[in-house]
Amino acid sequence: MQVGNARYLTEGDLPDTLAIFPLSGILLLSGGHLPLNIFEPRYLALIDDALKGNRLIGVIQPDFAETDESPAGNPELCKVGTIGRITTFGETGDGRYVIDLAGVCRFRVIDELPMAHPYRRVKLAPFISDLHEPEDDPAVDRNELLRVFRSYLDANKLEVDWEAVGKTSNRTLVNSLSMMAPFGAREKQALLETPDLKSRAATLVAMTEIVLAKGFADAAKTLQ
Repeated sequence: MQVGNARYLTEGDLPDTLAIFPLSGILLLSGGHLPLNIFEPRYLALIDDALKGNRLIGVIQPDFAETDESPAGNPELCKVGTIGRITTFGETGDGRYVIDLAGVCRFRVIDELPMAHPYRRVKLAPFISDLHEPEDDPAVDRNELLRVFRSYLDANKLEVDWEAVGKTSNRTLVNSLSMMAPFGAREKQALLETPDLKSRAATLVAMTEIVLAKGFADAAKTLQ
């Protein structure tokens, strides 16, 4: 997989430990792009260190099943996150960084490392299969995905450039829609943890149909 100026083809191309940026309700997938506005001192330090090294950081959700924080004030983490590469970087002049993270592949947390930096670090196992995911996986039911996507747009009176959508690969379409979908933290994590692109597309369709059904039901109640 080509990400920015770097190529990631094998497990040896990826680190086995990584600094992490916990973000609730955020989803980054392979081939996707996540813009971030960085202002907390510990994460400014994280970005500084990443830029000095391999430009890779981990994006992961705090575990929404946990309500208590550790004695150090850090929430428990979900078990699966995504490795992202910093592909654009800018300074705002008021102490903030504006970056873009490009998704490389998912990872599973093996263990959290002792705090030796202002930010947290984990030992990880990358999902190597993500690096070789085909752009146009024929197993994806593209017609069904587009049908539900169109229904969602119509229900919310939104428009899209269908010509551009038609030129988009299955992989980009599924992952981009998953990242943009207005779902909560649990749903985002479920999309992240699907085993493959076909399963992610089917899960996205099912979730969107539930949202549409609830919306139509609420509208019917309002009219009664």
